[in-house]
Amino acid sequence: MSDYNEKSDEWEDGKFVFQFVQNLAPGTYVPRNKFYHQIPVTARNRRVLSKDGESNFSKPLLHCRKGFSYSFMTIVEAKWRWTLFYLFLAFCADWLFFGIIYWFIALVHGDLSEDHLPQYQNATGWVPCIKNVYGFTSTFLFSIEVHTTVAYSQRAITPNCPVTILAMCLQCIVSSIFQAFMIGILFAKITRPNARVDTILFSKRAVISLRDEKLCLILRVGNVRKFKIQNVKATVILLKFINKNNNMYFVEQKELGVTMDGYESTFSLWPISVVHIIDEKSPLYDISAADLLCGHFEILAIFEGINGITGQAVQARTSYTENDLLWGHRFVPMINDINKIAYDLSKLSATHEVDTPLCSANEYDVLMTLVDFEDKISDKK
Repeated sequence: MSDYNEKSDEWEDGKFVFQFVQNLAPGTYVPRNKFYHQIPVTARNRRVLSKDGESNFSKPLLHCRKGFSYSFMTIVEAKWRWTLFYLFLAFCADWLFFGIIYWFIALVHGDLSEDHLPQYQNATGWVPCIKNVYGFTSTFLFSIEVHTTVAYSQRAITPNCPVTILAMCLQCIVSSIFQAFMIGILFAKITRPNARVDTILFSKRAVISLRDEKLCLILRVGNVRKFKIQNVKATVILLKFINKNNNMYFVEQKELGVTMDGYESTFSLWPISVVHIIDEKSPLYDISAADLLCGHFEILAIFEGINGITGQAVQARTSYTENDLLWGHRFVPMINDINKIAYDLSKLSATHEVDTPLCSANEYDVLMTLVDFEDKISDKK
């Protein structure tokens, strides 16, 4: 293909045509990357991003990442049950910590002596640091009352112990800061763009077929819920890998230019077809059907938008490996009756076979150029 030249003086008497066909050798579907056959099956099936949008990277916990900000983001990104469990543990730790402090102050002051218990204080004239304290259970309940400002009026501090006043002031400050962070965690978790794979569905497979005489990579996205998504944006990223010593190494990451099948990104009413035209700028330009079987790469699909009801950011992600691509297939229509504005989401991943050249897009474009040239030669004759 490198010998191809478009200068007009080389197109004489069909001589260049014969030389061009010899250099092209179309229909050669022998895989160029034979070493991929040596990759173990488990390595070929590994994904950077799972089908449900979760990352499969395992990152070691570095010393610089053990700070508060990392813990905050870990709680925000955790599942709801774990976030609520962490908050419950934090509440209990706060109450226990200050309950132990109040118990220790009462113990040192002598309030827990048998003759200084509340039932004997009127007779002995003893003034405790905290009224109505019998033991650790009482100080624990007093810690909860200070934190939640319940104030049952049974347990209260007296002015005889400045240390108790200082401890109560410290608990009020710590409790206010703790509740502020708790609200921040819940707000960040509610408003963050969650991976909405349960309501925004991707087609299980992506297809490669001809569209307007161009090979195209196509996938479909559908919304299960009734709310409409605004300001829709689709991003498709190609990740390439190589094999060295039976280990997979990431070598390239490139964003693919996509369109949304004649759709404006203002409003989403029905499933969308995300189309990538495999042209000269595409990293898939030199990949044929045989190369697809033996290559190892991954296509990340990210769908973003805004919930039209709540204004919340919405994000869904998935990935397609070379095993998830169907060469020579096309998605079936999802609207059966044109008189009804309805679509069948069960057909989101349904495809049917179509005639598609097995060569790469580069070879196909050269062949089409050759066919056009032969038509011009025949017209001149």
